[in-house]
Amino acid sequence: MAALGRGSPGLLQLTLALIKPDAVAHPLILEAVHQQILSNQLLIVRMRDLVWRREDCQRFYQEHAGRFFYQRLVEFMASGPIRAYILAHKDAVQLWRTLMGPTKVFRARHLAPDSIRGSFGLTDTRNTTHGSDSVVSASREIAAFFPDFNEHRWYEEEEPQLRSGPVYYDVEEGIHCVAGGGVASANLEPPS
Repeated sequence: MAALGRGSPGLLQLTLALIKPDAVAHPLILEAVHQQILSNQLLIVRMRDLVWRREDCQRFYQEHAGRFFYQRLVEFMASGPIRAYILAHKDAVQLWRTLMGPTKVFRARHLAPDSIRGSFGLTDTRNTTHGSDSVVSASREIAAFFPDFNEHRWYEEEEPQLRSGPVYYDVEEGIHCVAGGGVASANLEPPS
């Protein structure tokens, strides 16, 4: 089922952001990337840390099966903890992709040296982050990492509150919440 309003003008757009094992292994880099998200007005809707099984990596990257980098990418992504985010913004996909910078670290260092990959990327595989390339990909990728997340329900219940605010960042939970109501989905009534 298509998400209500996905990509519609005025509504928040969702994207998946992954912080890869090379960055998660270094707490200062992980924190710097997290701060980039916060300082660029991306809302953190959900966040989780996980270790990805090899089979999950193979399924996620199946479109690249047979390409020269596929096996290396699968092995790397299963090599240690990763952090997954669902981010929201009126142009979340493009904003996150701009913050990440070019996929190829050499290009990132020359064309976008202040980008996440330009600053922290090591190689084209160990390039710190992943981001969805479209709203359609974002929907599919979010479902892979957050199987309990119901995008349609989020657009009906949480999106209007997060969009209209006021919103604050809950440091303990690691997500943005509606002021006066905790997590947006936990309190659908406006504060009195």
